[in-house]
Amino acid sequence: MSYIRITKQFSFETGHALYGYDGKCKNVHGHSYKLSVTVIGQPITDSGNVKYGMVIDFTDLKKIVREEIVDVFDHATVFNKNTPHIELANELKQRDHHVILVDYQPTSENMVIDFAEKIQNRLPAAIKLHSLRLQETESSFAEWFASDN
Repeated sequence: MSYIRITKQFSFETGHALYGYDGKCKNVHGHSYKLSVTVIGQPITDSGNVKYGMVIDFTDLKKIVREEIVDVFDHATVFNKNTPHIELANELKQRDHHVILVDYQPTSENMVIDFAEKIQNRLPAAIKLHSLRLQETESSFAEWFASDN
């Protein structure tokens, strides 16, 4: 049986700031992120299964990614909790803003690593995460491949 890759794309808006960075991204700013999630597996061969012929139902993949990533990060501001940005984060939280504190510098590179772990933990055993592509601007993106890790 052949292995097939399927991809689902997602969009969300997230703000962040890079503490200690030597350019404009040290300031709080946001991106219209595009996330492409590619999984790999064998299509279901049981003709009695309602998912017959599918690697994974796109709806099931969508549910995982929405719950773990999109619904969490959309319209949030992400800060590294191990920097003085914690003070700004606490102020924003007191004003009822959606703030996410992470233990890493919230670059696209680190975010895509975090997302890979979250998605992998939710996939059925027969389905493997193949790759992620997190695009933060029209011309800039970070990619994660299982084969590299």
